[in-house]
Amino acid sequence: MKDLDHAHGANTRLDASPDARRTMTTQLRKIPAVVLGNALEFYDFIVYAAFAPVLGRAFFPTQDPMTGLILSFSTYGIGFVIRPLGAVLLGAYSDRYGRKSAMTLTIGLMAFATGMIGLVPGYGQIGMAAPILLVLARLVQGFSVGGELAPSTIFLTEMAPIGRKGFFASFQFASQGLSAVMSGAVGLSIAALLPKTAVEQWGWRIAFLIGILIAPFGIYIRKRLHETLSQDQPRASMSTILSITLRREWQLAALGILVVSGITITQYFFLYAATYATAVLHYSQQVAMTIIFATGVTGIVFALIGGLLADRFGVMRLAFAPRLAMVLLMYPALSIASSSGSPTVLLAVIVVLMALHAVGSIAPALLVLNAFPAQIRGTGFAISMALAITLFGGTAQIVFTWIIASTGEKLSFIYYIIGMNFVTVAACLLMLTHLNRRRSAAPSTRTMTSSERANLAQSDRGIRYEADIE
Repeated sequence: MKDLDHAHGANTRLDASPDARRTMTTQLRKIPAVVLGNALEFYDFIVYAAFAPVLGRAFFPTQDPMTGLILSFSTYGIGFVIRPLGAVLLGAYSDRYGRKSAMTLTIGLMAFATGMIGLVPGYGQIGMAAPILLVLARLVQGFSVGGELAPSTIFLTEMAPIGRKGFFASFQFASQGLSAVMSGAVGLSIAALLPKTAVEQWGWRIAFLIGILIAPFGIYIRKRLHETLSQDQPRASMSTILSITLRREWQLAALGILVVSGITITQYFFLYAATYATAVLHYSQQVAMTIIFATGVTGIVFALIGGLLADRFGVMRLAFAPRLAMVLLMYPALSIASSSGSPTVLLAVIVVLMALHAVGSIAPALLVLNAFPAQIRGTGFAISMALAITLFGGTAQIVFTWIIASTGEKLSFIYYIIGMNFVTVAACLLMLTHLNRRRSAAPSTRTMTSSERANLAQSDRGIRYEADIE
């Protein structure tokens, strides 16, 4: 653990020279171009989750409100089905053509899908065509988001100064908090300014249409970024990148999926909290939107704190301590919040749990990201993240709702979250063992000439490992 922590920046003296400070300032100015697009991508996902009950009534009319909610969340989950395909193709695209090109493409696709959801008439106007078009929009969203997470995260780490990879990568996770702030602010405004009947009939569409307005600006500033993928290193074809990743690195990808499983289920629990507040605890829509807004602010602040702490103390310490604390507190804290009948108590509990989750989320992701060699990092990281989010995030809210409906117990779904977080902790330990074994066995390429490295990089035997745990 000590070697890996040191390699990730633990106890490393950071360069405080004037040149280093200028470099840091220059690179920090580029971050908004990366995180704005990422925030827009997740804004659309969060808005769908927040308005899931309304969407269920608009697109899936049924006599049973819980059935409509499950159908709405099932459509939400459909977007995750195609997510791995987006991760595979756009991840390989980023390894072949660059991170910037991939990020520009994904934000355009997301804007198109968001516009579809905001403009498609409901079931009452066009019948079965409404849910079909909604499903198509969700598929485009899923493909886009599947290819967004890896390039944006890798872009941030590749442009980060030495010893600051954790802090820079944490902006990607903070941008998801920004998404919650944006969607929460929009949702609160809609709920406050419009009567409930107007929100049900057409007001919810405003939240999706706002996403379209952000997209052109995001595309413009992303095109102005400088590519971080090395121009000197020969790049394999997309087919070769995919072949190496899926044939040689499937075990590493499988471990990555397990590392991310508990994290993504917990993340979608915080999205589900808004629905839980209205559908299960019967609080108002304003309470639900306040929860989304508050968790967003908390996520921004504590994700950045987590990045700083990962650089200072190492990824392994940050991968374990906050997550275990959250798991131990989750059931008793939510039990008190649910039985209190107080929206304020529920909000306070959610904020505390979100703080622990956000602090401990960047470290496991860095572990997975740096486990893959640079030449296939975009593909490997994208596949691990997308499959984990598809298998566990895409089904989380359906599973939560189903568990509550089956057991009749408001908090029964929490055991599922707790169990999967223990899986994440165990997978982090297994990956650490795997990486230490690989590092000790891998041949060094540091003594090779530039020509020898270039020739070796063109074959799968040229994939490097020892320099990639940074």
